[in-house]
Amino acid sequence: MATVNKFEDLEIWQKARTICIKVNLLTQKDKFRKDFSLVDQIKRSSGSVMDNIAEGFERDGTREFIQFLNIAKGSIGETRSQLYRASDSSYISQDEFDETYTDCIVLSKQIRSFSNYLVKCEYRGHKFQ
Repeated sequence: MATVNKFEDLEIWQKARTICIKVNLLTQKDKFRKDFSLVDQIKRSSGSVMDNIAEGFERDGTREFIQFLNIAKGSIGETRSQLYRASDSSYISQDEFDETYTDCIVLSKQIRSFSNYLVKCEYRGHKFQ
């Protein structure tokens, strides 16, 4: 595995950012943008994924990073649930739902895999050196 020096190098953070951008674009659609509470909630949850990956990485401890990855995984699940709400309200098309939902599922699996890797590795973090 390549050495990662900053959170922006992490593929899971990059994918979380892409999903966040996609969600922001979806919420600009005419009907969707008028549902202020759902717009706020889905933007917060999708942003939380990338933010928790970044914060966990910056904590410089593997155990803390795993904890923040678990929070990020929960946030991507919340985003998926809110996509259902947007779809059920006809704010987004079936294709938009399917594409974004699939992106969320893939990211969730990648976060879980990365977390499992960190659990098994012996490296504890910069702050323990």
